[in-house]
Amino acid sequence: MKIHEYQAKGILRQHNVAVPRGDLAVTAAEAREIAARLGGRVIVKAQIHAGGRGKGGGVKPAENAREAESVASRILGMRLVTPQTGPEGRIVQRVLVEEALDRDRELYLGLVIDRSSERPVMIASIAGGMEIEEVAAKTPELILTEAIEPSMGLQAFQARRIAFGLGLRGDQTGKATRCMSGLWKAFVAVDASIAEINPLVTTKGGEVIALDAKITLDDNALPRHPDLKDLRDLGEEEPLEVEASRHALNYIKLNGNVGCMVNGAGLAMATMDIIKLAGGEPANFLDVGGGATAEQVTQAFRILLSDGHVKAVLINIFGGIMRCDVVARGVVEAAAQVGIRLPVVVRLEGTNREEGRRILNESGLNLTVADSMRDAAEKVVRLAGGRA
Repeated sequence: MKIHEYQAKGILRQHNVAVPRGDLAVTAAEAREIAARLGGRVIVKAQIHAGGRGKGGGVKPAENAREAESVASRILGMRLVTPQTGPEGRIVQRVLVEEALDRDRELYLGLVIDRSSERPVMIASIAGGMEIEEVAAKTPELILTEAIEPSMGLQAFQARRIAFGLGLRGDQTGKATRCMSGLWKAFVAVDASIAEINPLVTTKGGEVIALDAKITLDDNALPRHPDLKDLRDLGEEEPLEVEASRHALNYIKLNGNVGCMVNGAGLAMATMDIIKLAGGEPANFLDVGGGATAEQVTQAFRILLSDGHVKAVLINIFGGIMRCDVVARGVVEAAAQVGIRLPVVVRLEGTNREEGRRILNESGLNLTVADSMRDAAEKVVRLAGGRA
């Protein structure tokens, strides 16, 4: 679950990570009041769940409270387009107004889960303010890493080694190590999957401050943190993904035109791969799960058909716990409720396959039955207008 920058900074502040003074505004008048309280010279930052806000015009300086009001009035309500939002962009509904700092250096500091080493890893770089993926691709020698043993936590010598590697000396070394310690504590406390400070800045006064912050929470751990559920901003999420979550469906919207309904994450990934191999583009990842009911299948189909980019649908079910006849009944119910005007290709294998096919054949629906995954992929891509 993604959260906003101001929420991430609130979490970091609780763990003694230094962040700029600031407050949230939802109107231009509030932005002016906050700027006046902070001394006038501020930065106004759009709050959306995407990076690259500065390049899209969502981060602007202001020299005084009146200018902060003017800047906020332009940012609030704008459709902010960044490389992470896609061309449709996001409507800005709130801004963070923070004190402007006299920056000396911009650094990068982050924590991620490294699945290869099965440990959290702290990543740091002198190339702050840049996308860390870009730094890794072009100048990997600028990246420092420290694998952390979970039972021991971040050790002082590891933090100092990173601080020295970043070229910090004197008092800044201690301030940076305290920042790293706080970031680690925050990462563990909220069960984060990513915690990132980019940039981490040193000021001309010798301070070390988290100028920006990004934290992504592990959805699977949210039951342990009922208070963190309030940080979720449904307005920043894809509406179809929100609807899917209400029905316990695993759905992620993509940019293609072939809708997929599959049971099992591995089979869903393989289905998307074979659609690509056939020359098409999947419109989504949709795993209805191993024990889905006919009602869930109906809702899944409704979600697929709600995506205006979908030109054809592939239903790929391996019947184990999830029986083929249950899927078939769900498809028929969905057709009766929402109507199906798109080509649908079905591949059913496993438990109650013949019963499932019988239900579909007797439904009167215009369906294309496939004999294999490759056959299904080639047929659905062709029906969607692809090259298969």
